[in-house]
Amino acid sequence: MIIKKRLATGALGLLAALACGLISPPAAMAGEPAPDSPKVELVLDVSGSMRARDVDGDTRMAAAKQAFNEVLDATPEEVRLGIRTLGAKYPGKDRKAGCQDSERLYPVGQVDRTEAKAAVATLRPTGWTPIGLALRGASKDLSGGEGTRRIVLITDGEDSCGLPDPCDVARELAAQGTHLVVDTLGLTLDRKVREQLSCIAEATGGTYTAIQHRDQLSSRIKQLVRRSADTPVETPTPVRGAAQCAKAPYLGSGLYSDRESFGEHRWYRMRVAPGQELRASASVAVDRAVDPDYGVLVRAVTPGGRELVRGSEAGGGRTDVISSGLRYPVADVDDDEEVTARTVCVELSQSFSAPASVKRTPGLPVELAVDVVDNDDPPADVAAFGLGRGWVLLGVLTVGGLLVGLLWGWLARWRVTVWRSN
Repeated sequence: MIIKKRLATGALGLLAALACGLISPPAAMAGEPAPDSPKVELVLDVSGSMRARDVDGDTRMAAAKQAFNEVLDATPEEVRLGIRTLGAKYPGKDRKAGCQDSERLYPVGQVDRTEAKAAVATLRPTGWTPIGLALRGASKDLSGGEGTRRIVLITDGEDSCGLPDPCDVARELAAQGTHLVVDTLGLTLDRKVREQLSCIAEATGGTYTAIQHRDQLSSRIKQLVRRSADTPVETPTPVRGAAQCAKAPYLGSGLYSDRESFGEHRWYRMRVAPGQELRASASVAVDRAVDPDYGVLVRAVTPGGRELVRGSEAGGGRTDVISSGLRYPVADVDDDEEVTARTVCVELSQSFSAPASVKRTPGLPVELAVDVVDNDDPPADVAAFGLGRGWVLLGVLTVGGLLVGLLWGWLARWRVTVWRSN
């Protein structure tokens, strides 16, 4: 009996200590990212060419270190982040040894900022540039879990090893279907480097960015890390829109991916029944250099060509993605009318353009989200233009306000009359 009392007392004391914060809860209870949290690995080129002093008067390596420190401070709590290097260890001329030089600098997981920054501080520009090998290593570092996976490759040169070819590795990773995207950042404007990094990014649905300034490097990496936290885990279904509505594919509710050439129009079809609402949104990603003015348009149109509703967005300057969307409710029918779903054509077009030196194929990555839901809007007599379809509500408010004003005026006059009579 005494032992049981002591155990009970001990248990109560432990619960009290936990409640008061005297005993730290297990890591999983202390905010450790869940197994399906997004994962990001930063892959940094530490080859000898990173000694070049052409980023705002400092070396490429110094700019990368500063950017990494700022990114580590800004990493969202839900993101598991790691760092891998290439060319950081072997300084010699033996090609075979140099092309095996890639290692994990900081494991993918919840970020210990002090530890990660200390690891980054030890880096010195050293060896070769085995990009293909590093991409395969990063893919293994990110394995496991059900969340999205993103590799951010920062380099100032093309692969110096040849095998495995980085573009082939990127295609392998894309074929695995594991939500893996590779974004590439080039610290040089060299044409061959741009072509190789663009190829890697395009193969996985990622983006390529040419970096010229320190602040641009930090800002872009932060943006990509944050984007990984916002990206849905759902894998888009590949689809190919048609050049006209009559030949467009029918889509069900879901997430779809397509590619659209500069200035192209793509059509898709949905079936929407009375009492339902069509919701569609489209995002066009910019994975190559484009001209500074652009826009995207999403329209819902009848098969006969009559426009029902549209959504558009435009911008200027540098961007990574631009989105627009629309909602189109179909009025319900009377009980004695036949309920038949009607076809609605959805058109997606964009006004991106680019210099002649920029590749036109494949087209820009497009993500299309469509859904058909039951229309829960208020009845037609009290819902429409802002206050809705029915000026009934406006009339009621106006008449009600007038009556209240008249009544208040009559009461005021009555009070004055009574006061004077007394």
